[in-house]
Amino acid sequence: MKNAWVTVFTAARQCLAVADPDAKLALTFATAQAFARGELSVDEHDLSPSEPIANPGRPESPRLVHPRHVAHRGLGSTEGRAAFIHAIAHIEFNAINLAWDAVYRFRGMPREYYADWAGVAADEARHFTLLRDRLRELGHAYGDFDAHDGLWEMAVKTAHCCRERMALVPRVLEARGLDVTPGMLVRLRDVGDEATAGILAIILREEVAHVAAGSRWFRWCCLRDGIEPEAEFRRLLELHARGAVRGPLNLDARRTAGFSAAELEAMQAASGRQ
Repeated sequence: MKNAWVTVFTAARQCLAVADPDAKLALTFATAQAFARGELSVDEHDLSPSEPIANPGRPESPRLVHPRHVAHRGLGSTEGRAAFIHAIAHIEFNAINLAWDAVYRFRGMPREYYADWAGVAADEARHFTLLRDRLRELGHAYGDFDAHDGLWEMAVKTAHCCRERMALVPRVLEARGLDVTPGMLVRLRDVGDEATAGILAIILREEVAHVAAGSRWFRWCCLRDGIEPEAEFRRLLELHARGAVRGPLNLDARRTAGFSAAELEAMQAASGRQ
């Protein structure tokens, strides 16, 4: 692997390009492990531009539709639970690409930044594997249901700025899972689906650390750029994310993930406008 890719940037780009889920998972795990072993170099002075990626590698299915056209089913039936699990699996598959894009896209960051996001990519790949296996237990496969592309659309919008990416993808869009998952755990257990609830409990616990990485590097970028973090977060919420913030917020999880009192107040105000 060291000889094949040399830098973490070329390795991350290869992970992004792979479309087949099994191949993407295998390459993600191998790349994250290689980076952890020190086999992939990082030149913190490399400011060479990354290429635009309109669409990362992904399979032909699921079909991508507008979010309002994604069917919502109740959890009382096997089909409904499968559709729900599929939606979460699609988020996790997207999150693999988002983590590798955070590595590939933004040059000149400390090695610890790349270590964080390579580790997140491996976590998201493991989450996707758990959910896909659960789908198979219910007689379905990834790709059986329609999905949407909202997460990657925000990645494209923030491709020009690491500070904006860290604010809006991990801390707004992906952090939505911190808010909604506790209620989903209750609903799944109410219908006796302890297997799926157990998977989501693992994901919830680990996603707090992923959002915390977004908080950490958002503040690092603000310090580098001479920008006050709380004011910048409010500005970005107003500019890009009004419709993405919905209450109630999981305040305890968000505090653990690095949100300040002022940031939580701004998010609550944004959710109150919906």
